[in-house]
Amino acid sequence: MFVSVTRLHLRALRYLPGFALHTYLSARQARRADGFMGGYLAGDAERGAWTVTIWRHEAAMRAFRASHAHLRAMPRLLHWCDEASIAHWTEDDGVVPTTAVAFGKMRTTGRLSKVHHPSARQVEGQTTGHEPPKRGTSLRPNPPA
Repeated sequence: MFVSVTRLHLRALRYLPGFALHTYLSARQARRADGFMGGYLAGDAERGAWTVTIWRHEAAMRAFRASHAHLRAMPRLLHWCDEASIAHWTEDDGVVPTTAVAFGKMRTTGRLSKVHHPSARQVEGQTTGHEPPKRGTSLRPNPPA
């Protein structure tokens, strides 16, 4: 199984409505995506927005990322966010990682994603805030029709 973890931080609260809409649309897309096994949304104390998802294989995650709602959100995030990071790894058991595991992996193996207006933390190369995220909305695959 392929695990994907992302952390985004909005540079201004005025971007929150658009971000929330695109998060909803992307989560709905993920639930319907071929190869999506589950995950959750989370948030940290410094207003970082996290996604933790598990996929049948890397190709399924990449197909999701390069299509529909998620693809439309990506260019906006370059402008809206001042911090962005991702971490990927494989797991044999197919269990969605806890927030502590996701936080630890992001700190040790995560990498920065491009943003147009980087924060001081992003410039310094930090992939997380100071504390792990708190788990929020669960994401489960929609049953086949």
